[in-house]
Amino acid sequence: MLYDDGRIACGETSVTIGWYYLWGKKTIPYSAIRTVTSRPLTRWRGKWRLWGSSSFTTWYNLDGNRPRKTTALELDVGGRVRPVITPDDPAAVNAAISARQER
Repeated sequence: MLYDDGRIACGETSVTIGWYYLWGKKTIPYSAIRTVTSRPLTRWRGKWRLWGSSSFTTWYNLDGNRPRKTTALELDVGGRVRPVITPDDPAAVNAAISARQER
């Protein structure tokens, strides 16, 4: 395991987002991730969004600690909706994804 904070896990072949769906996790192969964009969490950009979406173009997994965080990672996976994650260490997750994409 390259990274695991209990909600976001970066394994050898994929990123697993815990509590993405009401009923569980979402697994995204590194090969499906086109880009990762780091975004500041603000009042208007998801800081108080604990789960779900208001725009239907981004989707936030359940994270009760999000209001205390400052950075989100938006994953472009080629679909209309982009998963947005708020790992405890965004730099480590971004590095893990970048390293696996280069393979």
